[in-house]
Amino acid sequence: MCFACSVVEIVMISEQPSKVLVIVMAAGFSRRFGNADKRNASLSDGRTLLATTLSQLQRGTCAANYQLAVVIRPEDDAAALGIPEDLPLLRAPAAERGLGGSISDAVRSVSADPAFAAIDSLAIMLGDMPAIQPETLSMLVAAGRPNRILRPRYQGLPGHPVLFGRDFWPELLSLEGEEGARAVIRANSASLFAIDVEDKGVVVDIDTPEQLAQPLSGH
Repeated sequence: MCFACSVVEIVMISEQPSKVLVIVMAAGFSRRFGNADKRNASLSDGRTLLATTLSQLQRGTCAANYQLAVVIRPEDDAAALGIPEDLPLLRAPAAERGLGGSISDAVRSVSADPAFAAIDSLAIMLGDMPAIQPETLSMLVAAGRPNRILRPRYQGLPGHPVLFGRDFWPELLSLEGEEGARAVIRANSASLFAIDVEDKGVVVDIDTPEQLAQPLSGH
């Protein structure tokens, strides 16, 4: 069961907000796109899928207390994927084992890297969600705490990114398979908070080539 809390109610708690790292999951293999690399697929405006998602998220990094990193496969060429040079890369050797394996690899890398020592919450974001609004992410970040899991909700539908406080990282390390982090969410329902948003972009992901032609709108 999910607690539906307003942002105001959460933020008013007298604690310092989390230092958040948004990890953009871009190591997957999209079978529906055949031999084409979904990450470089062109949207209706000509921009590529992954690069557009990253651009949206980067728009909010100056105003909010979060950083960005991109999770890709060991053999990936970041430049060919349109990933800005200034974004940290997290390589996922277990990407072939599904989203869960990629998340586990990413959390392990973050935990071991001194550059991320101050981070106490991870926001798991999918790389195929180019309609997300940076204001939504800023809202989640402001409510983050090490002992919370936060998830945006649009018209009753759960969305992404999902924010995991450091207390839940050990469970994320054991993930594998295509289910991603759902098992961790289910096992910690008492720590899960839903934040209602007006951003449709939290539930819009590009799963098929046909969706690429649709105009992007986060509202």
